[in-house]
Amino acid sequence: MRTIFDQAAKDRRPRHPEKAHRPDTELLRKPEWIRVKAPVGRGYTKTRDIVREHHLHTVCEEAGCPNIGECWEKAHATMMIMGDTCTRACAFCNVRTGLPGPLDTEEPENVARAVEKLGLAHVVITSVDRDDIDDGGAAHFAATVRAIRARSPMTTIEILTPDFLRKDGAVETVMKAPPDVFNHNLETVPRLYLSVRPGARYFTSLQLLSRVKDIDPKAFTKSGLMVGLGETREEIMQVMDDLRAANVDFLTIGQYLQPSRKHAPVARFWEPDEFKALEKIARAKGFLMVSASPLTRSSYHAGEDFAQLKAARLAART
Repeated sequence: MRTIFDQAAKDRRPRHPEKAHRPDTELLRKPEWIRVKAPVGRGYTKTRDIVREHHLHTVCEEAGCPNIGECWEKAHATMMIMGDTCTRACAFCNVRTGLPGPLDTEEPENVARAVEKLGLAHVVITSVDRDDIDDGGAAHFAATVRAIRARSPMTTIEILTPDFLRKDGAVETVMKAPPDVFNHNLETVPRLYLSVRPGARYFTSLQLLSRVKDIDPKAFTKSGLMVGLGETREEIMQVMDDLRAANVDFLTIGQYLQPSRKHAPVARFWEPDEFKALEKIARAKGFLMVSASPLTRSSYHAGEDFAQLKAARLAART
């Protein structure tokens, strides 16, 4: 059971100790098309209260998602399991970094209760990276999926996993649950991995997505990219080709937003018409589903998109 003292001590910890000594970078002014309203409304408050009641974390809060007001108003919260502290220190991410605590064995059931209480038709479950755990948290993911299935058998489940780097058998453990959608984000182009995603390996992430299809060719797979970190249009198209070679079904593309002056700077804001062009290219390359816009995130409109994804596969077979 958490105490007020424990929470106060936690809140005093630096959120990103590894970034504390980095020089500040410029925060570019956001264009009109990227601005959102502050979260308000009864739906938002109800979702927040249910999350608090079950002692859960959400990527909506921890990563500072700009869509939190819209999504929580509709009770669409993306649960973040295995704590709120990540073992990695990606330059783009606002999730707390450091040494995490032990896994909460009650968390899978608490997530399932919250999903049931929110009445979700589709839920997205993600996590921090847990390189400190032998299986990277794969068994915890599987336990969470099974707990949701037991309480809400009609709810479809999408998981957004870490890369399980050097965690043999992890993806097999997760796929035994199994989820309805397996999502793992490449985040950026290979050239930028060393500076933006230094703890990850581009081809490891591709192999993970490919392995899911090896295990279950009928599984839906999904991945996401950010733009605005200095990538080129040609590099993005190469990543699209790599994802299609791994038989990925669904691609999301959104604008990177800099959480603080200590994070990777925004190189530029891509305009709405550029996102439309990327979506057109991606669909031409064979993705069943593409969501590309400045505010697109991996779990944004995930339920509606999953329905379209299933319909697109059915149409492709007829």
